[in-house]
Amino acid sequence: MERLGRAYSTASDDDGERETPALPPSKRPKTEVVRRFTKPFPAIRPYTAQNLPPEPPIPGRYISKRERAALALDPPAPHSNTPSPTTQSPDTYRNSIREAKYSICLGKRAILLVFDTSSFQFKEAFLTHMCKSKGHAQFGEMSGRLSTALNGHLKAVNAVQWSKTHLLASAGMDHTVCIWNVWSNNQKKARVLNHHNAAVKDVKWSEQGLSVLSCGYDCSSRLVDVEKGLETQVFKEDQVVGVVKFHPNNSNLFLSGGSKGLIRLWDIRTGKVVHQYNRGLGPVLDVEFTNDTKQFISSSDVSRSNISENSLIVWDVSRQVPLSNQLLSEVSGLIFVRDEGDGFLKASLRERSVALPLTCNEVYVEAYTCPCIRCHPFDPYFVSQSHGNYIAIFSVKPPFRLDKYKRYDNHAVSGFPIKCNFNSDGEKLASGSSDGCIYLYNSKSCELIKKFKVFEQACIDVAFHPVMPNVIASCSWSGDVSVYE
Repeated sequence: MERLGRAYSTASDDDGERETPALPPSKRPKTEVVRRFTKPFPAIRPYTAQNLPPEPPIPGRYISKRERAALALDPPAPHSNTPSPTTQSPDTYRNSIREAKYSICLGKRAILLVFDTSSFQFKEAFLTHMCKSKGHAQFGEMSGRLSTALNGHLKAVNAVQWSKTHLLASAGMDHTVCIWNVWSNNQKKARVLNHHNAAVKDVKWSEQGLSVLSCGYDCSSRLVDVEKGLETQVFKEDQVVGVVKFHPNNSNLFLSGGSKGLIRLWDIRTGKVVHQYNRGLGPVLDVEFTNDTKQFISSSDVSRSNISENSLIVWDVSRQVPLSNQLLSEVSGLIFVRDEGDGFLKASLRERSVALPLTCNEVYVEAYTCPCIRCHPFDPYFVSQSHGNYIAIFSVKPPFRLDKYKRYDNHAVSGFPIKCNFNSDGEKLASGSSDGCIYLYNSKSCELIKKFKVFEQACIDVAFHPVMPNVIASCSWSGDVSVYE
């Protein structure tokens, strides 16, 4: 027993001190690792604002003062492969226009055929102007600074309109229509169209921007190919044509209004009248399609009961009938209310009710004519310039009510055919004035934003650029055309 006890006790005590048996020597000799690099590896620094590598500037991108200071401290290498701004390719200019966030069709075909300059030179000049005006366009500001003065008309200019690219058309009392390449470095007057035999009242660009439609005192509307300078069609009438308007959804249709009160819808493909709208009114001063293009609004000069009053009528395009059957005034105690669809107006005189035949279709009844009508590009209302020295606001939904609480009334009309226009986003309304100034209003609040002097005589028409919201063209009664920022 003692032997067994000693044997077990010795085994448990020597358990922790037991040595591991040695491994047999390896047959493959062990090679020593030789360290080749004696210097330690450099520490990796995180990229910070101080050690970031300088990036090449993107053409057309805004460079802050801090970036300009950093570029001045680290000038580019003399053998840099970065092309200079004067040798950039057309692809670079297209990317620059994308950076400026402007979606614009450059109209290469029109540039190459109309103007005796290369499209590359035009892109450079136009892009330079866009980059300069980007800061103002972003904040919707206008400095009122003269950008370009265009001199070419000998008499008063009645209308100006931008194409969807860079061209500006103007219609003058000197029987001409001028096409201006506003940002050209060489000749700014691209075309002079002498197809009318009398004063030109209005001019409109086609949807594609390759033709202009003009009308005037020679009792005709003329469609001219701007690229070739050739007259393609003539639409003869028995009245002086004072206004033309293309259909927004169909460039083959246009409206014309004249001195006999007739409004005609023409089809360019056939050269014939599709519809005719006649209410026995006076000269048509303006026409404007609504946003849904199912109706249009006309302004006429009406003489009734020895009172000269303006008649604004909303027409149904397809049915050729007026829709604005409502009077907004009280005459001799007789209160008119809206038509109920049976061809009669329900009226009341004190305690007696009578039914009158439906003969009046005016939306606006005052002793002033309205030379201009413009629909808001998005909201359901339109405005009408009044010779009462204010711009009235109306709803485009029946019963086409006048807004009696809001109007734009800081400018003066004073008998001139002064026009007004919304900018592309509808936030601003610009109006000419008889004092030679342009008045900019906030379209929602009707507050005057800015007023700046542009001409010595009356400013007749104003037109915002369709892409650059801070560029506006204007014309005067003295024959001047100017572009302002």
